[in-house]
Amino acid sequence: MLRPGDLVALAGDLGAGKTTFARALLRALFDDPALDVQSPTFPLRIDYAPPSFPVAHVDLYRLASAGELSEIGLEEALREGVVLVEWPEKLPPDLTEDRLDVTLEIAGTGRRAMIAGGATWPARLARTHEVRAFIDRAGWAGAMRIPVAGDASYRMYERLRRNSDVAILMNAPERPKGPPDFDGRTYDDVAHRATDIRPFVAIGGALRERDVRAPEIKAVDMAGGLLVMEDLGGAGIVDADGAPIIERYEAAIDLLVFMHGQAWPAEAPLPEGETHRLPPYDRDALLVEISLFPDWFGGQGDEPAFPADTRDAFLKAWANLLERVDATWTTWVMRDFHSPNILWQADATGTDRVGIIDFQDALIGHPAYDVASLAQDARVEIGAAEEAHLKARYIAGRAAADAAFDKEAFEVAYAILGLQRATKVLGIFTRLALAEGKPGYQRHRRRLKALIRRTLEHPVLSDLRLWYEPYL
Repeated sequence: MLRPGDLVALAGDLGAGKTTFARALLRALFDDPALDVQSPTFPLRIDYAPPSFPVAHVDLYRLASAGELSEIGLEEALREGVVLVEWPEKLPPDLTEDRLDVTLEIAGTGRRAMIAGGATWPARLARTHEVRAFIDRAGWAGAMRIPVAGDASYRMYERLRRNSDVAILMNAPERPKGPPDFDGRTYDDVAHRATDIRPFVAIGGALRERDVRAPEIKAVDMAGGLLVMEDLGGAGIVDADGAPIIERYEAAIDLLVFMHGQAWPAEAPLPEGETHRLPPYDRDALLVEISLFPDWFGGQGDEPAFPADTRDAFLKAWANLLERVDATWTTWVMRDFHSPNILWQADATGTDRVGIIDFQDALIGHPAYDVASLAQDARVEIGAAEEAHLKARYIAGRAAADAAFDKEAFEVAYAILGLQRATKVLGIFTRLALAEGKPGYQRHRRRLKALIRRTLEHPVLSDLRLWYEPYL
């Protein structure tokens, strides 16, 4: 249940098991039963970096003054991760709303834990019981549950492990849509974003039927927003330092060539005879995503704020440019076809080596979008030569399969949609950093700005260069 911003207050007498509890929690987050977790009694604070989020383990037993407490930096730690505090009696009562109190006491040969929390905790505690009941019904009772680092969305993931069997749990209750701020429609409505698990189930099934390696669904509770699916592993298409493994990017390009050579239906079937209709990646959806840039980016450091009175003119310039994209040339667009959502299947061959996830927001749009998503990966340093190589590989593959493939029209669409995506992502990452307390996304700003500068070199984007120059 833990998420960044949580404070877990571990109370109890000496020997009650506070450090043992913290050690077990950290070992679960790292999925390492032998992880060395020392007591922070003397250093007061020890920091850990599991894959999911940072954790600060704090012991206030030796705290001598309120001044020492400020030096520990709990507020900063809570902005990015979770804080586990032993001897929380010395904490200020208003440090955080999302505080969970775990009071431990000796009970015979074991321990009793009393759990209490306000704010969001009652709903989260209730949800965890629903999740556990679903896991039991799905045949995974007693499985070890390990948090898996997820995407930037509301969805949460866990790896279920029981003996040699593994699976992935997706916990994604239906998400309420935002306010109707876009001509009476919500952002989700205009951008065609999924708010439940139905699109994921439908699209995943259709992909597998077409020999695309998407995870098999093993159990699903559609109303509850829960599913257990095949675990495609943790190997990606970047190395341990986050650098691209070009051979794997090439295989992902080959998968796009394969996918874009097929005729995809407008609907995908769901269980019990229902269907999910894929919306079009239309002008309104593209523009509302672009609007994230003037609405969020700028006004930080040396960057000027985007003038509110020029927002409409900026979007109008974009609307005129989008007319250059051939709206009749369509395929299924996965929308986030980039390194976090591509899992390498080392034991497979051909396109089966590329497993894909996070496709619930797929739309019907231009094939250049996913090519740009991959070759201009927003989270990976891909040089101009590597990007050109990947794009050329796609063009060669499509031209070999289809003599009518229009290379020049594709190049134009690639430039426009690549800039659209980079603009959107820069706005999204800024919003996540500023509005949702996830400053780690700011580390991508330099790369995205450099990518935008490179993309703007294409002649078709000349009318937009002046709009971007002040911010790059």
